[in-house]
Amino acid sequence: MTNGLPAITGKQLIRLFRLDGWVEGGRRTHGVFFSKPGPDGHLRITIIPDKRSPLPAGTLAAILGPKQSDIGRDGLGEMIRRHGLK
Repeated sequence: MTNGLPAITGKQLIRLFRLDGWVEGGRRTHGVFFSKPGPDGHLRITIIPDKRSPLPAGTLAAILGPKQSDIGRDGLGEMIRRHGLK
């Protein structure tokens, strides 16, 4: 775990997003496109790299940050507790 973020692969994160109700919008050159309306009504959009190796900490932080999914470190921890990592 680096900077409080777990070592997680792109494939694991994609699975968690699907289970959390994010809508898959298709594949892009660098990964899978997801969207979901946030509690404030704004549509949240992110692309998760489809990798089998752990995501770099900066990439994971950007995906979880306010400009993309706005889930945050705590939200990711909650998703992992609810759905588990496989």
